[in-house]
Amino acid sequence: MRGRQIVQTPCKVNLHLGIHVEKDSRGYHRVDSVMVPVGLYNTITVEDAPQLIITHTPALDIAGEKTAVWKAATMLAAELGCQPNVSITVENTIPDQAGLGGSSADAAATLRALAKRWGIDALDPRVVAVARRVGADVSFFLHPVPSLLLGAGDMLEETFDEFAGMPIALVLPKTEGVSTTEAYDTFDAAPTQPRDYGELCALLKSVVTEEKYSQVAGLLYNNLAAAAKTLCPEVAEIEKWLCAQAGVLGAMVSGSGSCSFAICSSHDEAARVVQEAQKLHGWRAFATKTVGFDG
Repeated sequence: MRGRQIVQTPCKVNLHLGIHVEKDSRGYHRVDSVMVPVGLYNTITVEDAPQLIITHTPALDIAGEKTAVWKAATMLAAELGCQPNVSITVENTIPDQAGLGGSSADAAATLRALAKRWGIDALDPRVVAVARRVGADVSFFLHPVPSLLLGAGDMLEETFDEFAGMPIALVLPKTEGVSTTEAYDTFDAAPTQPRDYGELCALLKSVVTEEKYSQVAGLLYNNLAAAAKTLCPEVAEIEKWLCAQAGVLGAMVSGSGSCSFAICSSHDEAARVVQEAQKLHGWRAFATKTVGFDG
């Protein structure tokens, strides 16, 4: 299929992130990750071109050849025996180095667009295998629904019914983001064993209604958060501030940071929290919600 393919991809937050001390043969930590898609979107557009061209808007500080999008496109082309003669444009809204999965989402959206272009299903085993090789969270974004991922955070263990509409406030520091590599290095200097995710998954197996949002909020967990706070003390300040706000049911750092998210009692409360974060502290902030996946 030629022409143009357009894919929108949400970001994610980790309701549970448990990093283990053990590493696999690739040097990746064993990870327990429960993720949900959240309504802050990047848009990927794929069009005909004489050769592979990657464009990010706004522009990135690194060459296109070093991005996850480039890696995804070239690896899938090699896997399928195709020539990646396409132009890929990434319109970025998801903040970088935030723990929201932006680069992984871009890579997965690229794989989804190219799979459609080259006539295979986005969940074809060859696409999934490429996604796992590109990065840990990429396979989640091939089909972004509430999910438990194990292994290095790249092996889908279980999916749960969508619960779109849970109010979320995303708040980021004024400073630069947190490097995932540096966060793991900091974790390795003082590692902790993670808490079990069973209670959260049992809750997600039930129908998560508005009445259960406070239960979800009470089970938020991330043992990589301490590393993010060490690298960027403003992350700790934001999480503490969020937890003290009226209308916030619970707050946690997402992934390796630097974004913290709050589950709120209503969309009005999420909007108010975001407005105060921006007005009183100058933090970057977004009022949003969990979202469904329409393919």
